[in-house]
Amino acid sequence: MLSHERKTHLLSLLATQGRLVARDVSRDLGVSEDTIRRDLRELAKEGRLKRVHGGAVPVAPANAPFPRRIGLATPEKIEIGRHAAAMVEPGHVVFIDGGTTALQLARHLPHALNATVITHSPNVVMELLNHTHLEVEIVGGRLLRHSIVTSGAATIEWLDRYRPDLCFIGATGLHPDEGITTGDSEDAAVKRAVIARSGAAVILGSSEKFGTVAACEIARWAEVDGLVVSGKAAPRATELFGHLGCEIHVSDRPG
Repeated sequence: MLSHERKTHLLSLLATQGRLVARDVSRDLGVSEDTIRRDLRELAKEGRLKRVHGGAVPVAPANAPFPRRIGLATPEKIEIGRHAAAMVEPGHVVFIDGGTTALQLARHLPHALNATVITHSPNVVMELLNHTHLEVEIVGGRLLRHSIVTSGAATIEWLDRYRPDLCFIGATGLHPDEGITTGDSEDAAVKRAVIARSGAAVILGSSEKFGTVAACEIARWAEVDGLVVSGKAAPRATELFGHLGCEIHVSDRPG
């Protein structure tokens, strides 16, 4: 089997299985494990997969800058955002993360809702300008242009003032074995800090992130309380994450 044929086969395995082990693939194809590892290194350099110990997993597709992500899975993200917004109760203090799905959450909060929203996302703040019954707390820090959120030590120090009832966290990759991940280490640190300080943590999970992994860990599944998914993605979410102790909230389909 030629190199390009092996690589096509490897990518096909990832698409169907969600993970591959170099040792097993080398045995199945009758080639050395070093050959498969070399193929994986080359595919990783091309951004087509992510290498992990012993093999590879799919690379998260949501690593693109925020303006390019706005159109990614938009109907599904609207559905998830609408459902997550309904989880916010009067009097709640909630943290809303940055990201395109979080933006939909902010957009769907009722205008009459009396609650407090904490966010480090200027985009979320702009969505909430006309929600006159909401108290909005803006978290400062260094602007992370890729995601249009604040980050760094100043942001984490700022967050230490708060104890939200509930936080809604975005992610780049959601994998049953590798956990909840994102592409930037400082962004991951902010998300971890919020989760640690919140009464409950809910992950906003659009389906293009299922089974994929980004570079930086946010949390393991045992550290979060819920995952909001669309109705269409619910069977796949249950298959991948239903055994991990995290409650799966299935959004109502739009009417």
